[in-house]
Amino acid sequence: MVRTRMHTLAPSVTEPRGHGLHLRAWDAGSDADAQTWLRGHLDPDFRRWNTPVRPLTDLESARQALRARARDAGEGRSASFRITDGADGTTLGHIGIGEIVPSLRQAHVGYWVLPEARGRGVATRALLLVSRWAFTELGLHRLELGHALGHGASCRVAERCGYVYEGTIRGAMFEADRRDAFRDAHLHARLATDAEPAAPDVR
Repeated sequence: MVRTRMHTLAPSVTEPRGHGLHLRAWDAGSDADAQTWLRGHLDPDFRRWNTPVRPLTDLESARQALRARARDAGEGRSASFRITDGADGTTLGHIGIGEIVPSLRQAHVGYWVLPEARGRGVATRALLLVSRWAFTELGLHRLELGHALGHGASCRVAERCGYVYEGTIRGAMFEADRRDAFRDAHLHARLATDAEPAAPDVR
């Protein structure tokens, strides 16, 4: 039986810490958080590999996206975290657990890292941290991770974090900056019963 606390992300829930990171809830009322969210989504590398269902074009659309995520978190459908440096609090990117299905104890994980934070193992460290949190705090059994075919960096992050490649899903994602064409994706997954990978070096 899934623990009832997976249905809400109240302020009392401990925010994950470890591997030199602190995962904090996004603040939908913060201009700084909205600006960071917008900047992350407008980054050319993000747009190359990701096409959100609802486009983000300005600060107001970023605020709306964060408010929607806060509502989903409050109703137990997702959990969204701002990846920050554990020492100085600098925002490094985003990682989230979405599409939570309590009856099956499974969910989907996604992440992105700001340009200036890349090359430091941030995505790997954040994925290890949020995976442990999802398995222990939310009581989930299976976490899935999908990325566009050809996105080698995301594939390597998944593999380093124990997410086993399970196959190619045809036409599973939008093409870059298009919502009328589709591309294939790799599916990776990790189970709560899988061995936890070794912690990475913190740089």
